[in-house]
Amino acid sequence: MPTQSRHNRRDFLRVTGAGAAVLSSGVWSQLAAQDSKSPNGKLNVACIGTANRAAASVNEVQNENVVALCDVDKNYLDRAAERFPGARLYRDYREMFEKEASKLDAVTVATADHHHAPAAIRAIRAGLHVYCEKPLTHTVFEARLLADEAKKRGLATQMGTQIHAGDNYRRVVEVIQSGAIGDVTEVHVWVGKIWGGGKLPEKTAEPPAHLDWDLWLGPAPVRPYAEGCYHPAQWRKWWDFGTGTLGDMACHYMDLPFWALKLRHPTTCEAEGAAVDPQTCPEGLIVRYAYPERDGLPPLKLTWYDGNLIPKEVAGERVPGSGVMFIGSEGKMFADYTKYRLYPTDKYADFQPPAQTIPPSIGHHAEWLKACKDGSPTTCNFDYSGALTEAVLLGTVAYRTGKKLDWDAATLKATNCPEADKLINKVYRAGWEVV
Repeated sequence: MPTQSRHNRRDFLRVTGAGAAVLSSGVWSQLAAQDSKSPNGKLNVACIGTANRAAASVNEVQNENVVALCDVDKNYLDRAAERFPGARLYRDYREMFEKEASKLDAVTVATADHHHAPAAIRAIRAGLHVYCEKPLTHTVFEARLLADEAKKRGLATQMGTQIHAGDNYRRVVEVIQSGAIGDVTEVHVWVGKIWGGGKLPEKTAEPPAHLDWDLWLGPAPVRPYAEGCYHPAQWRKWWDFGTGTLGDMACHYMDLPFWALKLRHPTTCEAEGAAVDPQTCPEGLIVRYAYPERDGLPPLKLTWYDGNLIPKEVAGERVPGSGVMFIGSEGKMFADYTKYRLYPTDKYADFQPPAQTIPPSIGHHAEWLKACKDGSPTTCNFDYSGALTEAVLLGTVAYRTGKKLDWDAATLKATNCPEADKLINKVYRAGWEVV
């Protein structure tokens, strides 16, 4: 499709999405003649990944025009196709982009982590808006790449940290930024979930007929299929495909201090856990980040805990199996995605929260869909969520190198640890490269 035609389509969506005056029939006729895409103000969307967590993304865009579906598992793909009988079906998203890019406006990506960047960057370079599940990418380098290229093209992007749309996170941000607990210099974040452990399977097998195993591996090194080991749902514990509990959950829980305390790039990062296994992620991890002064806020120490290394007590307070503890000069706050508590409790017994300044979310996917149509901002765009993902995944690099990393965010280099380079970026199988 010619560039001018694509721009006409986008301009029309922005006008209708913003609720502006209805286009005259003459103007609409002109646009319709120039563009074969949907004339009804809906987005033409492709969904990469259709089952399990991906099913939620499909559900959230079902009222748009779902014109293409892609999944390496034919059982999943056929099931999704029953809901969208007009959608064109693909097993390989590279083929889908070759054939469909000119007909699309937006793409959802909900695959195993190692496919996030290869799929999303192809969408971005085709000029398409992108919603991608967390963690945004599989490596630090990929996160920076997606953020830079999406920003350069002015695309609407959103990472799937759905908790960000919840009301309680907004209230926590307002309380912290009001100074209710003073200057925050320390934060502890923990999640008791375990995505790690295990060994290479003793038995391998032919993949089932419904699964294209070579496509499932995609950019990762070739390895034999093993039943129940990787697909479905077990891939998070393997370094070649996932990033363990840290990658799975930190983008949700570290998001809160990132937002409230205006964090971006740490200056150092170190991690500890069990002995490093070259294949599988650890069952427990502790990661320590140091952040510099920013926007008048003091330096900050942030500590992450997961799996079997989570604390039972933080800053003198008994805590549940997941949450965030902010420690300030005047008090403390515990928060999760549903509630917050201030300490000492007697000091804050009559606490009145500040006026609400952050409006309710219209929904995490809805926010992105609106942005695709009218250019409005999203709260987890790839610039924000890319920096968050970089920090999260830097923790896996620190753990796997066994070094306290001195981090130069501008160059994506651990200046004291050149061996980190091969984990900050990676080698891709031919045909799956991102650069």
